[in-house]
Amino acid sequence: QVQLVESGGGLVQAGGSLRLSCAASGLTTYAIAWFRQDPGKEREFVAFISWSGSRTDYADSVKGRFTISRDNAKNTVYLEMNSLKPEDTAVYYCAGDRLRSSISRQPSSYYYWGQGTQVTVSS
Repeated sequence: QVQLVESGGGLVQAGGSLRLSCAASGLTTYAIAWFRQDPGKEREFVAFISWSGSRTDYADSVKGRFTISRDNAKNTVYLEMNSLKPEDTAVYYCAGDRLRSSISRQPSSYYYWGQGTQVTVSS
């Protein structure tokens, strides 16, 4: 069992940047996806990276602005967020699925979830 811990959220002005981290021991064999959720809305896929790091995927709304990466030596996956917009405001969650290579944008594909970190982008 893996416990995912997100960090790096905060308040930033529009156009600014943040880097979120998702850490856990034994993370090297887990595919990780980032999702986000606003109150009253469904959880939305943001980005995915396979356990090997060879495959990534992004929602159209963040493509070209967000970058997902992993440092297996540090058991950490990162979500670098640039050119942030007010509509990026949400609670961001990382989710894990062991040894997944195929891309999935569905929350139901991931068994392990972090507690979430708030990202607020002011206009």
